[in-house]
Amino acid sequence: MTVQLDPSWLAHLQSAFEQPHMQDLKAFLASEKAAGKVIYPKGKQIFNALNTTPLDQVKVVILGQDPYHGPGQAHGLSFSVPDAVKPPPSLKNMFKELEQDLGVVNHSGNLTPWAQQGVLLLNSVLTVEHAQAASHQNRGWELFTDQVIHTISSECEGVVFMLWGAYAQRKGAQIDQNKHLILKAPHPSPLSAHRGFFGSRHFSQANHYLLQQQKTPVEWQLP
Repeated sequence: MTVQLDPSWLAHLQSAFEQPHMQDLKAFLASEKAAGKVIYPKGKQIFNALNTTPLDQVKVVILGQDPYHGPGQAHGLSFSVPDAVKPPPSLKNMFKELEQDLGVVNHSGNLTPWAQQGVLLLNSVLTVEHAQAASHQNRGWELFTDQVIHTISSECEGVVFMLWGAYAQRKGAQIDQNKHLILKAPHPSPLSAHRGFFGSRHFSQANHYLLQQQKTPVEWQLP
């Protein structure tokens, strides 16, 4: 798994791959594939978030939970789908809030341009079985992504963390609040978006903070 990881991350995460939980995870994924199970995303896209947004470029972190488990949806970036794939409900609600907040209207669900600007689109769990939501939870990924978050918190300055929903907020408990901006809101899913995600104005708050940190704000408008 280490071969596919950007050097900026590998310098801090190399030791993670040597831990027993990552060895167990690697064996688990190999056995699942050998049994004919379909795993998302494709192998080369598992670390897409880290490879698209190197550590020294991270400005914003949007923390998700699991990859999408439908065909052709997951490509290694939280909440994002490839070109020509219909945006799922949570992403649609993100776009609604973005339009209300900044007047930005997006139609494509491919958030790669955000990632290329320093928005780390990180899921807590990086793989999933076809049509089986949360099927790879508690297999070791959470410990790995905890280390990713710890690395950002300790090695970077002035990063915006968008923590949507109780799961993400628990996951972000280790972030140094003295060094970074933590924005919390309910999850954008249709079940909870009306409880405070809409109207949270996280996108404009993030850009305001980045300007205060003398960083380039994110262009949320997708091509």
